[in-house]
Amino acid sequence: MAEPRPTIRRRRLAATLVRLREAAGKSPEEAADRIGCHRSKISRIENARLGMSLGELRDLLMFYEVEDPRFVEDLLSLARRGGERGWTRNLGATLPSYADHIDYEQTADYIRSYQPLLIAGLFQTPDYARTLYRANPEMLSSKRVDVFVDTRMHRQEVLERDEPPRICVIEGEAALRSQVGGKEVMGPQLDHLLDLAERPSIEIQVLPLGTGAHVGLIGAFVMFGFPTPAFSDVVCIEHVTGTLHMETPEETRSYTLAFDTLRSAALGPAASLDLIRQVRREL
Repeated sequence: MAEPRPTIRRRRLAATLVRLREAAGKSPEEAADRIGCHRSKISRIENARLGMSLGELRDLLMFYEVEDPRFVEDLLSLARRGGERGWTRNLGATLPSYADHIDYEQTADYIRSYQPLLIAGLFQTPDYARTLYRANPEMLSSKRVDVFVDTRMHRQEVLERDEPPRICVIEGEAALRSQVGGKEVMGPQLDHLLDLAERPSIEIQVLPLGTGAHVGLIGAFVMFGFPTPAFSDVVCIEHVTGTLHMETPEETRSYTLAFDTLRSAALGPAASLDLIRQVRREL
């Protein structure tokens, strides 16, 4: 029987433990000696293939000189819930929360996104995001909308890291031309796209409306890749009542092929920026 794939919580804990150990200048062998286990156990823990007891975790955190009690408790909570899988989350009645999606987004080093109808979430301006949320009939209060917009803006802090993830986004031309909030909203949004495209870690391509039949007609999706080889890619698909995550090799291979096919069909980066500028002028 195949070994179960690690959950997002176990992945987060594993990645954090590697970072803390390296920051403390400790070797895997020293960590193993500290908790009285074989070197291979530390390897499996740091590859998110094996859990650990709360006592072992506390001992390692002391060894790594982690003293912030809130941070320690956060890691203990991750360990307690390490085996839980939550592919779909709900916020309120039916709106999806993006807890797992955000976790993947924050730990990925390569993000590929195909968005035929909307500007990618990491690239949205506050006004664009607010207009989208207000269009949802279940957003009953401005306060609730503000919470969602603030969360989305907080997600974008990943772009400001010293070493941000590599991001490749394919936008459908329809997403550029859709009058979300009118020219007062779309003008600054298109300007923001052009500014982001100047960053070396970001590549934006546009799939023209005249492309015809193509694999992207299946709808939007996002793919996350991770720096640790033991972690499989993850595909994310949002729907009305939740968010679906897929990470079996068969599923991710299919979406990798779909994305590569769309990149070939889309305009190159330079021509894509020319089209964005053209759409901006036509507003």
